[in-house]
Amino acid sequence: MGGPGEPPEGTPDGAPGGAEDEYRSVVFDESFIRAARLQEFSAQERVGDHAPAVRSLPPLRRGGLSRQALILLLLIALAFGTAIFMGLRNPSPAPRSASQPTGALRMTLVPLAPQGRVPGSEDPAELFARSPAAPYRLGAEGIPLPSVRRTANFSEGQVIAALTTAKDYLVRSSLYPDVLTGQQVRPVRLLVAPDQLDQFDASIAHPAADGLHAATGWLVRFDPADTELADQGIRVRGTLHAVEADSSTLEVTADHTFVYALRPAGSGADAKASLFTVRRELRFRFDRDDLRLHQAQLVVSSLQAGPLSCATDAAGHLTPLLAGQTARPGSPAGTNPYATGAVPALCGTLADEAQPKV
Repeated sequence: MGGPGEPPEGTPDGAPGGAEDEYRSVVFDESFIRAARLQEFSAQERVGDHAPAVRSLPPLRRGGLSRQALILLLLIALAFGTAIFMGLRNPSPAPRSASQPTGALRMTLVPLAPQGRVPGSEDPAELFARSPAAPYRLGAEGIPLPSVRRTANFSEGQVIAALTTAKDYLVRSSLYPDVLTGQQVRPVRLLVAPDQLDQFDASIAHPAADGLHAATGWLVRFDPADTELADQGIRVRGTLHAVEADSSTLEVTADHTFVYALRPAGSGADAKASLFTVRRELRFRFDRDDLRLHQAQLVVSSLQAGPLSCATDAAGHLTPLLAGQTARPGSPAGTNPYATGAVPALCGTLADEAQPKV
């Protein structure tokens, strides 16, 4: 016999719960009923004539945002926060002129005083032939480019561009006759990086022996009132060397000796000429903008020149001792070791073997 409450034939279809299980999936809970958009009228409400059987309910007003909106807002906030964090860790590089100004050129000038009278000759070629400059080349030929290889971060073409710009600077600042005689500075200025133009202009307009604003730190210049070239063929020897300073910078070191034949201004071709020697050591720095624009940042300028008097101010122009002259008595300006930032006054002696044997 069947259990209490069960039909005598047992549960229909042989399944527990019988036919109830067929409709269990369509049994509506309270939340489903409340969410329904239609609601049946009560019996009292249906008494009226033509009353519809059901009525529409107003849409449910749910407090707050939906789950999808909350997720979307969370994703936007997460993306915004990530962008800010990455920007703080890896800020975009600012233009060099705004946040990375080029350092000022530091310059040193050492006059070399002769131990006796300056030798001279009416024939400049004889002076060159009897001096250590005899094997030197003429002009720009004495500034050859070295063999070039690419670096870790710069191509061979970029290294060549750096060396070529450095050579052009040396030629314009040490060999151009109009620059040597003080008539022009524009050919040199065109190669100076924009961040250094203020320093360059101040050095030309108001030269000072402060290690920062000597015109002769940027170029070789003689006072045209005292000196003129006795021979346009300037002898040169030196080296250029390029290295990668870091992933964004190339450095070129130039070390060259220039030998000039000079005579007193307006003295004529019959006046005796003498040799004047200038050794220039320059260090250039190039970033990719400099390479593209054919310009240079000068970092260090060291100049040794003679024969000069130690007491002569050589910041604005060089005043060589000419044939037959001797060094004037006097010492360089005093150096105050207590003054911070002061540049020591230097002077050396020009060795006899550096002079032509005439």
